[in-house]
Amino acid sequence: MRPVVHGLEDRYKDKIGFVYMDIDDRATETLQQQLAFRGQPYYVLVDGAGAKVAEWQGSTPEREFVAAFDRALAE
Repeated sequence: MRPVVHGLEDRYKDKIGFVYMDIDDRATETLQQQLAFRGQPYYVLVDGAGAKVAEWQGSTPEREFVAAFDRALAE
């Protein structure tokens, strides 16, 4: 998944901020709790107000991310 996610980050870098968390990183524990972080890989798309727009668990096709990103950016 790393190449897909990093490719998406390059593609959307001027429109979407990407944050990476590790379930064992205590520095991100509060954010993990807020997002109901369940384990890796787990992906969450959050809008500018901090509300969850979409979430994915496990291996996810790139087209699913692209569709959700494009919908969120169109709103």
